[in-house]
Amino acid sequence: NGLAINPAYAGSQDVLTATALARYQSLGLEGAPNTQSFAVHSPLLNDNIGVGLLFVRDNISIINQYSVSAIYAYRIKFSEWSNLAFGIQAGINSLDAAYSEAKIQNPNDPAFQEDITSTRPNFGFGVYYQTQKYFVGMAIPQLANNVFDRGPSLTTIKQDNPIILNGGYIMSLTRAIKFKPSALFKMVGGKIVEYNVNAQLSFDDILWVGASVKLLTAVDILTELQITRQLRIGYAYTHTINDLNVIDLGSHEVMVSYRFLFPPKEGLISPRYF
Repeated sequence: NGLAINPAYAGSQDVLTATALARYQSLGLEGAPNTQSFAVHSPLLNDNIGVGLLFVRDNISIINQYSVSAIYAYRIKFSEWSNLAFGIQAGINSLDAAYSEAKIQNPNDPAFQEDITSTRPNFGFGVYYQTQKYFVGMAIPQLANNVFDRGPSLTTIKQDNPIILNGGYIMSLTRAIKFKPSALFKMVGGKIVEYNVNAQLSFDDILWVGASVKLLTAVDILTELQITRQLRIGYAYTHTINDLNVIDLGSHEVMVSYRFLFPPKEGLISPRYF
């Protein structure tokens, strides 16, 4: 879901596009994390402007986070396949932490007596350069220094301001087979806290298969299928390579994306690799 990474991605598919994604992590562990996102975006005004909406829900045990963002991007076109986009987003983040429902050894622990329900504004921006063969992007999706206060005697909750860098390249191995390496890095406080290194093979621009390595803690096996010109589905399975792999049943992620091909673009058949 490129819009969840970088607001400058809005409109990059050249048509109205909707993408839904659901990830369930470490099945078998009570309270394991899960994430759902939905994004819709489209170009406007001769494709120079992109707009979008992004909805995200993150859950881990008794803590839920929700965000809703409106997104605007402006694209500078250098050619039919080459453009530089600048994007901004504005919205709200909501935190719902039901600490009183936690299973704890000391029921009188003051840190778990009061729940938190709070909403804060959020802003973000990004830059995205795309050609037919490769892309590079940089984004800070969380600019607001939001602090969720838990009272004078308890530690407050602060949201990080991550910097996300990503890029990818597509190359033709044969007439029918293409190879797409890509990578994503997330930095907080000048340190890399997450990275994904990915490699995929495409067969006739219909079937994609590949793998991903995450910070030497997990390996993903993933596949995507272009069912029609408009409908694309994907599935990824994550196997942990740390001590958790003896107690969880892996992580599962499902994606559905639909491109609305309206006139005058009803004849658009060019595949989108990014």
